[in-house]
Amino acid sequence: MNISSVLIIGATGSMGRLVAAEALRQGYRTLALVRTPSRASVLPEGVEPVRGDLTDRESMRAALEGADAVIFAHGAEGSEETIRQVEYNGVRNVLDLIAHSEVRIVLTTGVGVTARTSWYNTSHIADWKRRAERLVRSSGQPYTIVRPGWFDENGPDEQQLVLRQDDRQYAGGPSDGTVSREQLAQVLVSAVTAPEAAGKTFELVAEHGPATIDLNALFDGALADTPHGLDSVGDRADMPLEDEPADVVEDLRRLSDTTQE
Repeated sequence: MNISSVLIIGATGSMGRLVAAEALRQGYRTLALVRTPSRASVLPEGVEPVRGDLTDRESMRAALEGADAVIFAHGAEGSEETIRQVEYNGVRNVLDLIAHSEVRIVLTTGVGVTARTSWYNTSHIADWKRRAERLVRSSGQPYTIVRPGWFDENGPDEQQLVLRQDDRQYAGGPSDGTVSREQLAQVLVSAVTAPEAAGKTFELVAEHGPATIDLNALFDGALADTPHGLDSVGDRADMPLEDEPADVVEDLRRLSDTTQE
């Protein structure tokens, strides 16, 4: 799969700007989704702004043209409806628009995304992030899903990256695992072309030790998801499809059917 251009969603945020800078450093034509032209002023030099609103599917059509890969580095807070619109509907909109084409997806969610009974899920943010993961797995697009720990809470001697695949850290704070934004950006962009990262979901944290250099070897140590399965290896079976909202089930069915056409 030849990838020369990457669209960063959430590129104007503190995390997204680092991802955009890393994509430039790795030699990609780097596109950044912006809702208004004024937001483009915060982007690193060399990044190309493209207009679009993640929650408005039709506005995304032109933004996705020419993108060989999409990195989701966005986030939402507020009401459950706002979270659903951004964390879930936004991902669904992109997947709908790229159906019948092969676009590499790198989705960022978070440690504790399966924590249905944690205080972190009070606004159901974990549930909607997890549902977005399920859409990606069902879409048939080549993908990597990264669940990072808490940003920038690790010490200067905690730079050794570790991949986990059990998602059992539910404190809702740095004790669940931490990682720097800079290292996360490196992992997200490197996953775009790494065959060792394809079809995998993992939590990303940093532990005591020097910075990890060989990311392909790191990716290679993770287990692949079951093809077209709903959840990642190690995830709790506590979100049965029969209990999911009808429109979510329909989204999964539609995306799954698209891959079989």
